[in-house]
Amino acid sequence: MPEASGLGCGPLPGAVRFRVLGPLSADADGRVLPLGPHKQQLVLAMLLCRPNALVSVDLLTEAVWDDEPPRTARKNLQVYISALRKLLAEVGMGERLVHRAGGYLLQLADADLDSLGFRSLVRAGREATAGGDLDSAARLLRQARELWAGPPLPELGNSRPVQAETDRMVNRYLAVCEDWAETELELGHACEVAEAVADLVEEHPLRERLRAAQMTALHHLGRRAEALAAYDGLRQQLSRELGLSPSPALESLYNSILTDRKIRTVRPPGTVPARPEPSAHRGSSTLLPPDTADFTGRGIQIRELREAVTSSTGVAVVVGPPGAGKTALAVHVAHRLHDEFPGGQVLVRLRGDDGRPRSLASLTAELTSFAGMQEQTTDDPKRAAALWRAWLAASRALLVLDDAADENCVRLLAPGTGRGSVVVTARTQLAGLAPVVRVEVPPYAMTEALELLGRIIGLGRMRSDPAAAERIVAACGMLPLAVRAAGLKLAVLRHLPLSEYAARLSDPATALDELSAGDIAVRRHVADQWRHLDDSSRSALLRLGPLPPLFTLQEAASALGCAERVALRTIERLIEVGAVAPPAGEMTASDALYAVSYLTHLYVNEMAVRPAGAEQV
Repeated sequence: MPEASGLGCGPLPGAVRFRVLGPLSADADGRVLPLGPHKQQLVLAMLLCRPNALVSVDLLTEAVWDDEPPRTARKNLQVYISALRKLLAEVGMGERLVHRAGGYLLQLADADLDSLGFRSLVRAGREATAGGDLDSAARLLRQARELWAGPPLPELGNSRPVQAETDRMVNRYLAVCEDWAETELELGHACEVAEAVADLVEEHPLRERLRAAQMTALHHLGRRAEALAAYDGLRQQLSRELGLSPSPALESLYNSILTDRKIRTVRPPGTVPARPEPSAHRGSSTLLPPDTADFTGRGIQIRELREAVTSSTGVAVVVGPPGAGKTALAVHVAHRLHDEFPGGQVLVRLRGDDGRPRSLASLTAELTSFAGMQEQTTDDPKRAAALWRAWLAASRALLVLDDAADENCVRLLAPGTGRGSVVVTARTQLAGLAPVVRVEVPPYAMTEALELLGRIIGLGRMRSDPAAAERIVAACGMLPLAVRAAGLKLAVLRHLPLSEYAARLSDPATALDELSAGDIAVRRHVADQWRHLDDSSRSALLRLGPLPPLFTLQEAASALGCAERVALRTIERLIEVGAVAPPAGEMTASDALYAVSYLTHLYVNEMAVRPAGAEQV
């Protein structure tokens, strides 16, 4: 069994069962629990949709009030959380709903929540498929399907965040139905598949794997004309609604039925075969950079990203300030999930060495080569992107899109539905993407930063002057890239006392130049972020530069020379482009502390005294 998410598969004290794969409900020992008013149910639903993961206060607020929260939203949210804690305490689960910096986390085991049980059964079923035990695979996947009482959370569909979560649940369910149908067909159970898939195809007519399963089942039952008609219906609908043709895999299936050839399997390229293939072949489908040998910390972010990647068919976006280690986190998690993606793993850098976005043609050439679709090359990059999306939708593969410049490049390469998973790293929030799971990568905590520094320079040397070590990582803004640069420099300059290097870093005029070692230069990363900001964002940052790295809305309004409501819009725009970090805790805009990364703050103040256009790299 793979590692279970959250608290594992076994039940924790408190015999409570929550259900989200259908109407929201909960019962304890057969007694239905009252879940409170509509807004309280929205809070509970968001916590249940992301079990064992931090759900931010901002997301909970959006789920309850959309874009128009009242001034009392924070207090009202605390009332709902308090009522839910009281409800949980009555059934012995009061300690499960915990507050963390910036949000809340509901700790549940697989036995406590139907969606967690669903995921556990699916993982086990796919493992059985990979091992060639098709009977067990079919049984486990059938059990997972039987947990579905969808559509999920129909009474809460007025909330956009809840609707985004339920859309992901539906996509997961459909992928499991496709896995089950293909497994049953390989076992010779065409009649059962034809009956089960008919209604699903009617509801989701553009899902090609469902259509392929339907066509194969009908063909095996001797209903060849119906199988051909199913293909023709899909072909016409794809052309009419999307301007596309059926995928090469489906076209090949159609030709096999047309010529009445025997069909042995309907599994699309990249999915788990009925019999395991040599591991060497699977390894050749992994095109990731090496994992960071001394990867440190990020326990919460690792759990959030693993959960998003393995349980969602949508997109996970990893965001954070320059030097926070977004790419390192994505690669680290991808390596740890190697066995979850038998279709392969690939990282594609979306910018060239000059920092400019790469062309769609170069990206699709790289991806279609990875997928082995060179023979289907086309001179139309958008057509090539559509072929790639169809392949990824049909494949249990992981795509990492590194350093996305905007939402459009992600939309062109991420299918949004299907078996594949996508992780995007970005400097901005990519606010236009939906539905996505965003994983925030903040600066390190002090303990994590010191741990990384000690791994690089040696614990003995660091412990010889712990106060200086703390000053060094603080001067690095607690950012992994800067801590690594400092550590590598100290590792080479063994004679340099930590206290002397800490003193160098304390000088704002030289700190960025000191944070370089070999080809690792912090200044280059910060300058790159500055170059890609628009003029209005640069202007706002220059005005905010005289403020300390942490500032209030009132201070920002004074520095910007405008009313607080105008300053708030400016700050929120800077948050969206990744130049300012949002508050970590629950608070109103007037009480919040906003943060500019320490290293960005240094660079902005340098730029304030330089002639226009004289950016230093």
